[in-house]
Amino acid sequence: MRTKTKLTVLPGDGIGPEVITQAMRVLRTVADLCGYELEVRECPVGGVAIKQSQSPFPRATMDACLESDAVLLGAVGGLEYDTLPRNMRPETGLLQLRTALGGYANLRPAISYPCLSAGSPLRAEVTQGANILIIRELLGGLYFGEPRQKTDDVAFNTMRYTLPEIQRVARIGFEQARKRKRKLTSIDKANVLEVSQLWRDTVAALAAEYPDVTLDHLYVDAAAMHLVMNPRRFDVIVTENLFGDILSDEAAVITGSLGMLASATIGGQVALYEPVHGSAPDIAGKGIANPLGAIATVAMLLRHTLGLQQEADDVEAAISQVLEQGYRTADLHRGAGAQLVSTTEMGERVEAAVAEKINRRHSYHAV
Repeated sequence: MRTKTKLTVLPGDGIGPEVITQAMRVLRTVADLCGYELEVRECPVGGVAIKQSQSPFPRATMDACLESDAVLLGAVGGLEYDTLPRNMRPETGLLQLRTALGGYANLRPAISYPCLSAGSPLRAEVTQGANILIIRELLGGLYFGEPRQKTDDVAFNTMRYTLPEIQRVARIGFEQARKRKRKLTSIDKANVLEVSQLWRDTVAALAAEYPDVTLDHLYVDAAAMHLVMNPRRFDVIVTENLFGDILSDEAAVITGSLGMLASATIGGQVALYEPVHGSAPDIAGKGIANPLGAIATVAMLLRHTLGLQQEADDVEAAISQVLEQGYRTADLHRGAGAQLVSTTEMGERVEAAVAEKINRRHSYHAV
């Protein structure tokens, strides 16, 4: 547990600054009420950094991140940058950030909230009780493999993994499964890809060290089907970079909105926390973005970097409470009695709920 935390905040582009403002509102309240000191530094990344310094990931931003205990990122990107050379695009800055921090395991929870079940395209009886943790390997596979090339009439990328790369992320999967229902599903495409055959063999061999965890394997296409047909069959999923990217976005149907998804990238020198959604430039500045994914990301920061399990639970319970009370941002289903609120109001209501829970707990202990 830390009593002082150095945090670098990268608001980014589009709705990033809006949702990060609300996430920081909640984090500062937790820190103030619980006596934890935050040293916060804000830096540019992505499109805003390109405009300021002609680089999507400036050296000063990298240095600040590496000097921190954790990094909180909003989102990067926008249509205006799509014509830039690949090395100058905001998404390249994001890959550079991930590489610099060294985090190789991206943890993405997907939780079904009963009060949001009507907002899912899936039937309520399908999603009810679903609570999945997807662990996506983040520094290998097609996104980083070399060689890669594009010409006018041909293009190729390389999917590549080494034994140690698979082992280290698989260990995270087994360890996280031990903290939950002790079930791990490894997802690959071993029937056609040699790299997936290495993945499956490696995870299967590692299972001998975790006899208390049940391991099964699925091909990625079958896993995509099961996520929407029977998501409750999953507890913890571990998979490679591309498959994890796609499947974790698909899992948004369980929550009712991509705006509900949080993530934590661990295993490296500095942990990186970011909501799963993109920069959504079409709604930026309108005050309608959903900050709950960013706020849930703060809960992961409290849990994985600060070691504050109870406070993380308080934040997650506060999100659930505000949703149960009927408050909704524009992306969430609004049934009878639901009230539409802005990005800021949603953040304020979660902040108030968190403060109430912490103060009540402190009062109880004082008695």
